Amino acid sequence: MKIRLVKPYVGDDELKNLEGVMQRAWLGRGPLCKEFEDKWNEFLGVKASTAVNSGTAALHLALKAYNFPAGKKVLVPAMTFCSTANAPIYCGLEPVFVDVDEETLSIDIEDMKRKYDKDCVAVIPVHFGGHPAKMEEIVPWAHEQGLKVISDCAHVVGGMYKGKRLGTWADISCFSFQEKKILVTGDGGMISSNDPELIESLRSIKEVGMSKDTFLRFQQQERGESIGDPLHWAYDVKALGYKYNMCDVIAAIGLAQLRKVDYIVKNRIDTLNKLLKGIEGLNHIKPAMPYDMTLAYYDFMVRLSSREVRDQFIVYLQTHNIATGVHTMPVPHFSYYRQFKADTPVADRIWEQYVILPFYVDMTDEEIEYVIKHVKEFDDALKPVSKKR
Repeated sequence: MKIRLVKPYVGDDELKNLEGVMQRAWLGRGPLCKEFEDKWNEFLGVKASTAVNSGTAALHLALKAYNFPAGKKVLVPAMTFCSTANAPIYCGLEPVFVDVDEETLSIDIEDMKRKYDKDCVAVIPVHFGGHPAKMEEIVPWAHEQGLKVISDCAHVVGGMYKGKRLGTWADISCFSFQEKKILVTGDGGMISSNDPELIESLRSIKEVGMSKDTFLRFQQQERGESIGDPLHWAYDVKALGYKYNMCDVIAAIGLAQLRKVDYIVKNRIDTLNKLLKGIEGLNHIKPAMPYDMTLAYYDFMVRLSSREVRDQFIVYLQTHNIATGVHTMPVPHFSYYRQFKADTPVADRIWEQYVILPFYVDMTDEEIEYVIKHVKEFDDALKPVSKKR
């Protein structure tokens, strides 16, 4: 048996939507992008969203929307994908790496407060692995300091946290639909907020700053509004923009995924519950965080005692055709980011202990049992041999 690490849940619904795109012969940004934005607003419960081509683009534009002065600082957790730290750098800002909470792996609030100074303008909490950051503490504190809260929701889709849907706590939230995520479109992302003006300011910027996008001009021609006008093609570029727009190919997949998102979430919860029960009571392998069965998690992580044991575990599972991964090491460990001073002892230590195990919607009971069997075998092999009396 070969067990994949992740597997997108896609099929006939996505193919049918894509067939419609091909039949219309409009593959770029078109009517499905707007429909996806509207349906996403309804699902998430926000006033406005704009669809982009990646979660990285979403984070960049979310910071860009505030036009912070160059040289200011943004608080980001050390444990995240590098895009979270790249967004401030793209905007001429400095990422300040904050340590993470030992239990939840999200931003450590006390360290965040210690590293705050008057040059900080924003904080980007990350719901690492799908486990919520403590937004009920982060948001009020940040707003008291005059900081904007930009929520990195790349690892979550919609889950409720303390009565509010994840993605509605912050001033602006950024989602990723990359192929390993909960809702997948191959690549793609969304920026959401209850401030429609903020979102509106990004629509032109994500289309390289054009005053009229290609589909709008096409619609005008289709309606006959441009007949007799030799300048019907004309547009202005009013600001420096980026090629960050979503296309209808991606939106078509996203709309199909949205229609079955409740099923996706329910099955991920059921699968996670089986995996957690399967490793219950092990001596050396423990869940990496306090999993909450009301949330849809991005991945299933376990912790071991050390990097040496973790690496042995990875190799052992490889020999049994079970894929594993390590989501990320702390961003300050990568060569480029060493220029930014980072004191993050918890992140430095715990990243060497955890590993991601296979976890996806249509994971069969046979596959789950196969993974659990070999996880238990490795755990048993680590038990100390009892001494004879």
